[in-house]
Amino acid sequence: MAESFRVLSYNVRSLRDDRAALARVVRGCRPDMVCVQESPRFFGWRRAARAMAAGFGLDVVIGGADASGNLLLAGERVRVQAKETLYLRHRAGLHLRGMALAAITIAGRRFTVASTHLSLDGGQRADQAGEVLERLADFAEREQAPSRVLCGDFNSHPDSAEWGTLTAQLTDAWQAAPEGEEFTSTAQDPYQRLDAVFVSRDVDVVRAGVPTDLVAQADMAVASDHRPVLAVLTV
Repeated sequence: MAESFRVLSYNVRSLRDDRAALARVVRGCRPDMVCVQESPRFFGWRRAARAMAAGFGLDVVIGGADASGNLLLAGERVRVQAKETLYLRHRAGLHLRGMALAAITIAGRRFTVASTHLSLDGGQRADQAGEVLERLADFAEREQAPSRVLCGDFNSHPDSAEWGTLTAQLTDAWQAAPEGEEFTSTAQDPYQRLDAVFVSRDVDVVRAGVPTDLVAQADMAVASDHRPVLAVLTV
């Protein structure tokens, strides 16, 4: 039987909510990697990121304030080959956005894994969707890790133009193998899907969605203002 690679995408709202519940949610998903959005970004952010990772039973790979709040965490099965943070093209007056990327090996297969968080501004967000794909592809080629996993809070819906830009090159994991629930926002009253995991065409998805069968909705409702997306991939 093929081994699996468990990736969790989670906007944690700068740890402003119930941290014990957050840790229970993440641990309940048993992820190999967590792609965090809105990780701690201000005074003492490195210490806060390490403490958060330890609470999840994981280690910090890269990211945080130098990726505009995007952060990668990994467990003991993951071997990190290369890592990088970057800022997306900025527009004056709008929030600076970024990416955290890593080339990793798990069970003998190489992946590029990235976390990002797109703009609230529609015009900027449309541009960022294309830029994120370019940056992801460039890093994957450079590090010879062609199987790509892109996680994030995309601040848009599956019928949006930017979602179409992403799915022109990548597969929406929820559409490939839905399990659990679809809506990620808000955590207390879910009614829309803003968060997703996208994978390159060579990656097989076993399941993807909000892991309501693995963790309690009561915990998700107080852990953040978003619910997480778990994608289980075949290695």
